[in-house]
Amino acid sequence: MKILILGAGKMGSFFTDLLSFEHETAVFEKDPRRMRFIYNAIRTRSLDEIRDFAPDLVINCVTLNYTLEAFREVMPYLKPNCIISDIASVKTDLQDFYSTCGFPYVSSHPMFGPTFANLANLAEENTIIISEGDHLGKIFFKDLYGKLKLNIFEYTFEQHDRVVAYSLGIPFASTLVFASTMVHQDAPGTTFKRHENIARGLLSEDDYLLTEILFNPRTPKQISRIQDKLSELQEIIEIKDAARMKKFLADVRQKFNR
Repeated sequence: MKILILGAGKMGSFFTDLLSFEHETAVFEKDPRRMRFIYNAIRTRSLDEIRDFAPDLVINCVTLNYTLEAFREVMPYLKPNCIISDIASVKTDLQDFYSTCGFPYVSSHPMFGPTFANLANLAEENTIIISEGDHLGKIFFKDLYGKLKLNIFEYTFEQHDRVVAYSLGIPFASTLVFASTMVHQDAPGTTFKRHENIARGLLSEDDYLLTEILFNPRTPKQISRIQDKLSELQEIIEIKDAARMKKFLADVRQKFNR
């Protein structure tokens, strides 16, 4: 299969490395500095080169705020039956775009990133494939993610957005609150250092990605849950209610045992 990857950032490079030894692979990237570590793949910088390459599948790995723009830019240079795909963490507007684009499509979301995941061993990581989409495209990504031993889940666009609001919105918001109140420690404890490393990793992500995940219409409800529990914990601490503290901790532990 001839595969075109849009963007040579972290995930674009990951998919290039993953696919280039089994498929004829090309990378479209306008910043030549990002192409310096691309190997075993065709490097393209012009749209005419995309037409000449004539891909069967396009994997859009550009920064989230340019996802739709990148699709619209390359679509006039693609074959009518070319499958277009994205790996975006936020699917807002993508469902409407795909319904009118005129191309077969498949949408997925690897629920990991180069910042935290061990890319050499992804057996404990998850990925979502959107159920609305081209059958052959879904088969391709199921096979690809299966070879990586990822845990594969198939959700609708709606279900995906609910999952992201919970599984990303809560930790993102919690980590940002921690980081915003953090002060330098000369002798930090283990727990503090672990939280600090998570915060540094999160803050290395693209601002637009963080913003879009937090601006997911379903995220405010999850943040309200954090606020409610924080208020409850604050009250317990202020009045030094040992019995309520014990119950609070027991309830938290029970959630991990479900």
